Amino acid sequence: MILKIKKGKASGTMIAPPSKSMAHRYLICGGLCEGTSIISGIDKSEDVLATIDCLQAIGAKIRWQGSDVHITGANPICTDGAKALNCRESGSTQRFFVPLCLVNAGEAVMTGEEGLFKRPLGVYEKICAEQGITFRQSENSLYLNGKLTAGEYKVKGNISSQFISGLLFALPLLQEDSKISILPPIESRPYINLTISALEKFGVQVKWLDEKTIFVKGGQTYRSTNTAVEGDYSNAAFFAALNALGSAITIGGLDPDSLQGDKAYERYLEMLLTGTPTIHLGDCPDLGPVLMAVAAAKNGAVFDDTRRLKIKESDRGACMAEELKKFGTDVAVYENSIVVYPTAFHAPKSALNGHNDHRIVMSLSVLLTLTGGTIEGAEAVKKSLPDFFERLKALGIEVETV
Repeated sequence: MILKIKKGKASGTMIAPPSKSMAHRYLICGGLCEGTSIISGIDKSEDVLATIDCLQAIGAKIRWQGSDVHITGANPICTDGAKALNCRESGSTQRFFVPLCLVNAGEAVMTGEEGLFKRPLGVYEKICAEQGITFRQSENSLYLNGKLTAGEYKVKGNISSQFISGLLFALPLLQEDSKISILPPIESRPYINLTISALEKFGVQVKWLDEKTIFVKGGQTYRSTNTAVEGDYSNAAFFAALNALGSAITIGGLDPDSLQGDKAYERYLEMLLTGTPTIHLGDCPDLGPVLMAVAAAKNGAVFDDTRRLKIKESDRGACMAEELKKFGTDVAVYENSIVVYPTAFHAPKSALNGHNDHRIVMSLSVLLTLTGGTIEGAEAVKKSLPDFFERLKALGIEVETV
């Protein structure tokens, strides 16, 4: 889908979309309970629907009522027979469910869209090799066969926290206690804490023994509960970026005490407006594209801890560099840092490419409100915020389908 976005300033009030990160976590916890839980405020993004597909595959019962999900859980330890899980294009779903497929000694096959299985799964492959579990990956599927055992797990802290969260969902269901030792440096710690807070809400206790060790008591049971998904700082960042570029949007529905790592955009956008800062993305890599966009339009910036941008839906640093060049901005991409140079920012002379990455599409769309222009592959927003362009229109930005 190709969209034309006209130059303009957004204004009005917008309620932040529900947090995709918390929706994944609450739905998984609800899907592991013996009773029925109601999770309110669920947005039907592709990633969240992937998690719901996988929950149904392990036996959970799902009923929608508006944006509320009534979910009756199923203990995967008691799930008989082979399991077929469609992760669509959701790396979060895939990484959260691998350990859950292994709490019962049985077969499971995970499938998904092209590109999903290019994202690294080495942490789980190593664990499976150590425990004698079959782990066989192809270009578009993952075959698992075996049973996860309790014990001590050592995981590098500079890889995706989703691997640690996946273990945290599964290990409480095993009969013996476990411990996760995270080798520093630990990136994305806020996301680990989001998982721990979700577990606590559903009656499962895990605790930090020190800065790098998590203790998980075995033999626990998830307890059903009713809860609501808080507003999403990750997606609110795009509308806050519009404000940084001159719009006047009031963003509601965000918890000022949230544990979400992407809450850091509040501080980082201010830094981008007042100078040429160095910004560390280790705890909030998803903010990379939108912060690069604002840096290009303002004073430039240096971004550190960027290596994980390469293994998202696209190589986000390289793809943003390619697109920002169309605005006249020079970007240097290194192994673990990115430099956006302050240059003469101008309207793009050719159509922008979304690179099949929802965060790149939304970041570039923010810039097009300054200059006008077209963007190809705009449909990628359905992955996390399907109504992104409807929200832009409601705030006064003209968007047309080409």
